[in-house]
Amino acid sequence: MCFVSEKQPGETGEPTVPDDVWEQFARDSERDIRDSAPKEPSARARMVTERLRLQDAREAERAVRRAARKEVRPAAQPEGWRTGPAWREMDGRAARRRRLWAILGIPLAVAVAVVAMKPSLLPGDPIGTSAKSPSAGPTLPDETAAPTAPPSAPDSRTPTREHPFAGSPAERWADGVAAIVVPKATPVGSLTKQQVATALRQTKNLLVGANLDPATLRGERPEAAIAVLDPKQPRMVDDVNRRLRAPDKKHDPLGLFSRFDPHEANLVGHVVKTRGRITFKAGKDASVAIHADYTFVYPVSPVGGNSTEVTRTIVRRVLDVTFSDPRKFRVTPGKLLIRYYTEDIGNSACDVYDGFLHPRFVSQSVSATPTDASPSGPTIDPYDRSRDIERSATTDCGTVSRV
Repeated sequence: MCFVSEKQPGETGEPTVPDDVWEQFARDSERDIRDSAPKEPSARARMVTERLRLQDAREAERAVRRAARKEVRPAAQPEGWRTGPAWREMDGRAARRRRLWAILGIPLAVAVAVVAMKPSLLPGDPIGTSAKSPSAGPTLPDETAAPTAPPSAPDSRTPTREHPFAGSPAERWADGVAAIVVPKATPVGSLTKQQVATALRQTKNLLVGANLDPATLRGERPEAAIAVLDPKQPRMVDDVNRRLRAPDKKHDPLGLFSRFDPHEANLVGHVVKTRGRITFKAGKDASVAIHADYTFVYPVSPVGGNSTEVTRTIVRRVLDVTFSDPRKFRVTPGKLLIRYYTEDIGNSACDVYDGFLHPRFVSQSVSATPTDASPSGPTIDPYDRSRDIERSATTDCGTVSRV
């Protein structure tokens, strides 16, 4: 007898999932694999990518060339709390500098043009156009030793406002402060090179303040010169103040200072011709002794009226000062002690002791200075620097051979 039995699910290896389900599963798996797999770029995509790469390379090359030519411009960037204000401040400073130059540039250009047309307007007339005529010749070299003879005879030229030193040996002398040449300092005794240099510099300051300072020449108090003197030197500063306050025959400030009465004479131009020398050596009591011998030539004209007359007053000064070691003596560091001074004045009224120089003008009568004494002494060349005025000083009123 044949028996046929019905099989239960799971009893054999036959699949239990329906065929249509398996087919759907297979299709979905194949699609997912395709989507997630790497794709080969198309020909068009490859072309676009290459064009962009070449464009970037060209931009980079142009940037390098601009940097080489210093034409790099800052890339645009958002204004931040640090970079933005900093750039504005820098631009503001540059703008202010440009505006300042614009403001200063116009008057500066005008000043340059004016000086170019008339250089004598410069203080001290450094170009010398108003003081030296074309026929004067070259400026003499610095004086390094005492001359052995007076300068050459005067020529026939007459001084004018344009050439106030015409016909004078001083025309070839150096101008003012530049003519006072300080020698090279060296140690002296216990004083160092620097201390000696200070002493020499202060000696020059004294000469300048007493004989070249415009305020002093106008008759004002010679503050710059007095400031060099040691206030600890007995009676020196008091004596200077007494001479300036109430000048008389025994207290004449002209012994130290060149001063003109501003109501009587005006300086012509800004140049005072100057010639002389400074020397130094070891002094007594741990000091350096400095000797100065200078001649100053002042061109002047009368005040008031329409006179074009120009004359000259010549003042020669011999001065001895010392600079002591402040570690050994009761002195003021950096100040000078005056030991000796004398002067020789040419073309100024005699026996007038009001503290001013009084040049003689041909255009003015002698009665303008009634106390002026008539010349009775010898005739002297005021330009003769070979003369020893320390020995030949006299109280007689002499006559100058030339001005």
